[in-house]
Amino acid sequence: MTAMQRKAHNPISHLSAEDIENLGKELDAIRAQVINSRGERDAAYIRAVIDGQRKLELGSRAVLLFSLFPPAWFVGTAGLAISKIVENMEIGHNVMHGQWDWMRDSKIHSSTWEWDNASPAEMWKHSHNELHHTYTNVLGKDNDLGYGIMRVDEDQRWTRYHLFQPLVNFVNACFFEYGIAAYDLEIGKYLKGRSDKAEFRAKAKAVLRKIRRQATKDYVVHPLLSGPSALTTLTANLTANLIRNLWTHSVIMCGHFPEGVETYEKTSIEGETRGEWYLRQMLGSANISGSPFMHFMTGNLSFQIEHHLFPDLPSNRYQEIAPKVREVFERYQLTYTTGPLPKQVASAWKKVFRLSLPNDFAKKGIDLKPQALVQSLFRPERKVAAAA
Repeated sequence: MTAMQRKAHNPISHLSAEDIENLGKELDAIRAQVINSRGERDAAYIRAVIDGQRKLELGSRAVLLFSLFPPAWFVGTAGLAISKIVENMEIGHNVMHGQWDWMRDSKIHSSTWEWDNASPAEMWKHSHNELHHTYTNVLGKDNDLGYGIMRVDEDQRWTRYHLFQPLVNFVNACFFEYGIAAYDLEIGKYLKGRSDKAEFRAKAKAVLRKIRRQATKDYVVHPLLSGPSALTTLTANLTANLIRNLWTHSVIMCGHFPEGVETYEKTSIEGETRGEWYLRQMLGSANISGSPFMHFMTGNLSFQIEHHLFPDLPSNRYQEIAPKVREVFERYQLTYTTGPLPKQVASAWKKVFRLSLPNDFAKKGIDLKPQALVQSLFRPERKVAAAA
């Protein structure tokens, strides 16, 4: 029995080693079915998405040339925001996962794709593909879990800094692409002297070059091309980037933060088998239910469970295999965590607020009035003296 199975609240304690092995084989079979059926339908899909996204961006920027006219500003901004979301999520994220490498198209390949994001592709692929997907929801190993700035599990030590994590998370949401770049750089590791200074500086320069190119494109070149509409085009680009950041942050939060999603200690993955790895992906992820358009706008990360089980399968196939995966969950008596977007966002934010406070906060009978709350958290000795 592994450390994962010994955990008191562990949801797989009813499974035997043979059950886990069989579950792994069933999921391998689902993956093989998709691998063997990839073809022109899938290739046509991604090419159509890329072509449509580029036309939408070009058309939106053309409309913004007349953004002094309010309807043009709204139409252009909405189109630009959608094109940026699609470029990041359904195209960039999935292409860089290698989902389309089998096509052997050098223009749509994980080794050559660069996206409209502050984090350079090579850095993101390391932190996301190699670390996050290998060590999903493992505390201290998965940088995506809380982005290194939040407390996301009751077993993590609470500090007074965590009181501010709801605010920190909101600011991170507004500037999400820069937050991604910051933790791809592993700034915390550098500040603690645990990374090579020359390597860190080279990566920092690459990030700054990428940000400079983006800023020049969105906040200098396109506004200037708009002539009299320069200022309104500038605000449109700022708004589109803000919408893209907030949307992306919300979708990612829903994938791993809602209540009911499991986190794991480092020791729990020692000697982990293929089947146990699958189980960690299944229970460490959550889905979002909704319409086909909503799934498309999330980059099909609304099927986060299926994506974590099979990160290299074409994203357009996740909806097709989701019922098969869910049937596996039900047969092995596992919880398939899913829900509408508002519910999942609310659940994730509730967790952020809950874990910003000490675990035993409610048990202490502390007065919840603002003045008493501040006193009890920051100057607990006064409460003790008053009680005496």
